[in-house]
Amino acid sequence: MDLAFREQFGLENGFAKVEFSGRTDTAILRDALRIHAIDGDFPKLLERFKEAYFRHLEETLPAKKGNLLPGVDRLLEELSKRDDVLLGLATGNFHRGAELKLNHYQILHYFRDGGFGDDYDDRAQIVRLAASRLVGALEGHHRVVVIGDTPYDVASARAYGAVAVGVATGKYNVDSLSSSGADIVLPDFSDHRAAITTLVG
Repeated sequence: MDLAFREQFGLENGFAKVEFSGRTDTAILRDALRIHAIDGDFPKLLERFKEAYFRHLEETLPAKKGNLLPGVDRLLEELSKRDDVLLGLATGNFHRGAELKLNHYQILHYFRDGGFGDDYDDRAQIVRLAASRLVGALEGHHRVVVIGDTPYDVASARAYGAVAVGVATGKYNVDSLSSSGADIVLPDFSDHRAAITTLVG
C-alpha cells in the first residue's frame, strides 16, 4: 500500500499515521488522503490507487516470508468438507487484494463468496452482504458465525446478530476480545479439532 501511495501521490510512508487493524482498505485510504490533505474525486482516486496497489501486491507477495497461523489450514480443510457449513469472507480487504493474498497462501478455494472492503466502508454492512451472498438462498434455520481478531470484527458480528468469535492471534489478547463483547474467544487455532467443536459442534 505504501508503494502504491508513493507512486500515485508522491509521498513516502503515506499510511504511517493511519490505524489498519479491523478497518476497511477504503476507509484506510480515505484517512491517508485526509491526513495528507489530498483533495479530489474520491472514487477516481480510489480506482487509481487500487490499480497500483494490486500490481504492487502481486509483485511483492512472492517475496514475503509469511505463513498461515497454526491450525488454520486444517480448520479450513475440515470445515469445507462438512455439509452443514458454508465458508465465506467478511473482510476489509479489497476484493482483488483478498484474492491475491489468499491465493498466495493457497486457501482461496475454501471460500465460496463474501463481502469486501470495496463493497462498503462499514464492517457491519460487509458482514450483512457476505451473509446474504452465502446463505441468502438457503431455506430454514441457519446460524452465522463471524471470526476475527479485532474488536471491530466483534462489533460488526454483533451488529448483524451473528455469533462473534474472537481469536487472539493479532494485536488484541483474549481479555481485550472478551471485553469487546465476543461470544467466544479462542487463543488460536492450533487445536483445530477443539476449535471446530466450539464453533459448530
